[in-house]
Amino acid sequence: MKQIVILLTMFIGIICAAEISKSEQLIVVTTKGWNENSGTLQRYEKQEGHWKSVGKPIAIHLGRNGLGWGIGLHTIPKDAPYVKHEGDGRAPAGIFALKQAFGYEPFDVKYPYSVYKETDHCVDDVHSKLYNKIVDSTKVDVDYKSKERMKFPKNYYKYGVVVNHNHIDEEGAVPGAGSCIFIHIKDVPTAGCTVMDESQMKELIKWLEKQKQPLLIQAPQSEIKKLTASFRL
Repeated sequence: MKQIVILLTMFIGIICAAEISKSEQLIVVTTKGWNENSGTLQRYEKQEGHWKSVGKPIAIHLGRNGLGWGIGLHTIPKDAPYVKHEGDGRAPAGIFALKQAFGYEPFDVKYPYSVYKETDHCVDDVHSKLYNKIVDSTKVDVDYKSKERMKFPKNYYKYGVVVNHNHIDEEGAVPGAGSCIFIHIKDVPTAGCTVMDESQMKELIKWLEKQKQPLLIQAPQSEIKKLTASFRL
């Protein structure tokens, strides 16, 4: 699995570099080490050709077992100490595009936003043809045995943003490389998502602008400078 993921990211590296260069909004998450399950998030925005920090740094939690290299817009190092896989309890490290925001009820924001129902599922069954896709279970051939419900009694997904890790909702997802990665609400470490409190989550969604092609960059201190070097933050 590790070799497949590394080869895939090397193959798409040139295309990804072009996409990265177009971004004008960054969410940068930094931890002290690979096995840390908490860290700091700082937003940045490109203004008049220069990157400037937005707001104060906030404390966040992520995967209960820390970080592992995920599939995104970066190249996974050949000597990667950890590569994310399904069920490892690690959040993906690297550079990732952001997709739609979401929640339980309408939210008046400019960024693309989806209201999910109890019947909307994110599929985490590695044997399913719908692996790593968010689907309306009433409109698909349900071939999966495990999933994330996109609306449930707790407020964890009351507001969130989909992270494009492992080609979520797209063709090309690598079975077993990790699925259903979001930024959302929670106050303890997760199975692989990056989380904060509700007010911080709402502020982040209000700040996002689709035309600025926002990215999530998250990694331990040992790697974050390499991933952000081209941005000159």
